[in-house]
Amino acid sequence: MRLRAGQRLRRNDDFRAVRELGRRMDCGAFMLTWCVRPKGEPAAPARVGVVASRASVGDAVHRNRAKRRLRTLYRQNQHLVPPGLDLVLTARAAILRLDYAEVAQRFIHACTKLTAHA
Repeated sequence: MRLRAGQRLRRNDDFRAVRELGRRMDCGAFMLTWCVRPKGEPAAPARVGVVASRASVGDAVHRNRAKRRLRTLYRQNQHLVPPGLDLVLTARAAILRLDYAEVAQRFIHACTKLTAHA
């Protein structure tokens, strides 16, 4: 199952806005950056963007595996993310060393903190 177009950050300006205006949460295996969309927009579902750089994760095989893992985490737990948020999940090298269950637990914990802030 893929994320619909309305559930993804697609433009560089959207990624830039989240990074510049948003707040960061260090989750060890990944960095979660989030910001609330302007109030003028309706309370649409949260949007997510996934980033994995060569410097932090490695070659193309490792970057793609890290991004797949983060997208799957989001898909399985998107009900925990409040509507109207934009998220950027930035992979780190530890995401491939940790068990999937550990990374999922960190994501769920981060989402509970998001609910308190949003």
